[in-house]
Amino acid sequence: MAIPDFQTIMLPLLQFAGDGGEHSIHEAHDYLASYFRLSPDEISELLPSGLQKRFYNRVGWARAYLIKSGLMVSTRRGYFQITERGQQVLAENPDRIDMKYLERFPEYRKYKTARRSSAKENKTDQQKTATEESKTPQESLEEAYQEMRETLAQELLQKVMESPPAFFERLVVELLVAMGYGGSLSDAARAVGQTGDEGIDGIIDEDRLGLDTIYIQAKRWQGTVSRPEIQKFVGALQGKRARKGIFITTSDFSRGARDYVSMIDTKVVLIDGRRLTEYMIDYNVGVSTVSKYEIKRIDTDYFENE
Repeated sequence: MAIPDFQTIMLPLLQFAGDGGEHSIHEAHDYLASYFRLSPDEISELLPSGLQKRFYNRVGWARAYLIKSGLMVSTRRGYFQITERGQQVLAENPDRIDMKYLERFPEYRKYKTARRSSAKENKTDQQKTATEESKTPQESLEEAYQEMRETLAQELLQKVMESPPAFFERLVVELLVAMGYGGSLSDAARAVGQTGDEGIDGIIDEDRLGLDTIYIQAKRWQGTVSRPEIQKFVGALQGKRARKGIFITTSDFSRGARDYVSMIDTKVVLIDGRRLTEYMIDYNVGVSTVSKYEIKRIDTDYFENE
């Protein structure tokens, strides 16, 4: 089954706490993973940021909303316990606990009002779909970030395609240096567009000491790069007795090309247009930061020292 949204998790989480004991979020996570019969892949699925597991995040938010509504209480960091109100809710045997159900509790209504900063709901708020309502605030934030990142990547690739070949060569050099290859920018200036030797566009040192060399093929193409092109590049590497190579293109690679590099001994990394723009964003090449948002939580250690 698919990973349940945090609203679906709330009732079984409250039932789990129904024994009245103190439980940890980790205990709840393991219980609920079994309750929903999640597969190892579903349990391991990460949020778009890659910083937290999606299901663990949803269990955490289900717990947070139950606490904000007075159905559970946080006993210490990472631990919780059902309240008398929570026991009363379980006695009612509800079919489901969701955001609409929580509206009956004044603590939740106060929290919801505070979130909206006393501003009137606009049409967009009123027209939220059930799917949107099922997302945790962190998921909504991360999905918005991923959407903006995807749009930026598409714009970057378009800009690269519109630029002259010499610019693309310089871009490859700057990106590799930003990623830690080739030492300084002046040291790496020979990297691309200099040799044109038997299918190799350039070379760059793997590190500042030059302990190993990486050979590069950089093609600003429109069409898909197929296996024969990669075989030609690998042949050129073998002619140089080289062990490592990078093939960079603004387009994509065929399945045959990707299967081929996975079977050979020579280490060849394929970087397509999508991956190229992702690296540009990650290493700040051709982009600039407009704004930053920090996600913070309570530092419980600070208060426990009092």
